[in-house]
Amino acid sequence: MAYVDGFLVPVPKRKVEAYRRIARRAANLWRDHGALEYRECVGDDLKTSMGLAFPKVARVKRGETVFFSYIVYKSRAHRDRVNAKVMKDPRMQKLVKEPMPFDYNRMAYGGFKVLV
Repeated sequence: MAYVDGFLVPVPKRKVEAYRRIARRAANLWRDHGALEYRECVGDDLKTSMGLAFPKVARVKRGETVFFSYIVYKSRAHRDRVNAKVMKDPRMQKLVKEPMPFDYNRMAYGGFKVLV
């Protein structure tokens, strides 16, 4: 069964392009090491009358938007192998030393089993 790592990331609107540049590099890293899919989705239709809207969950501040991002793997074991390779890759070592265009403390993350 497929496995997904999901992320919810608040990003200042003025830093969306910087985030996109970093996300493209990250996407290449994960796909090079076997991830089936890597998506970074910027908020567009975020007002909802049902449940909690993503901006509220992500504690979005004025001038920010939210990204819903996910990486797809064959299984949790496959995810663990891919992530281990990514973390050892020199490109990742270089990437994590760069300033990120968002606040890590407000990012939400989780691993999910795909049911449907």
